[in-house]
Amino acid sequence: MKTMTCKDLGGPCDLAHSGATADDVINAQDQHLKEVVKAGDEAHGPARKEMKGRWLHPKKSLGWYNDVKARFAELPED
Repeated sequence: MKTMTCKDLGGPCDLAHSGATADDVINAQDQHLKEVVKAGDEAHGPARKEMKGRWLHPKKSLGWYNDVKARFAELPED
């Protein structure tokens, strides 16, 4: 397991997301953004908008995805 924060993934807070793969962490971030924005957290709104755009246009967002995967790979195991 490795951990990245909301901030590491482009969000505004330090909530930790852990997972066995970068995809696990990215999916946890997506769920986090959905939940907090739905609850009225405006600070996460821009990050949620960016994440939604990435899911809608995956080829365009490949650079962000590859960067996250590379940074995840460099992290030590928890």
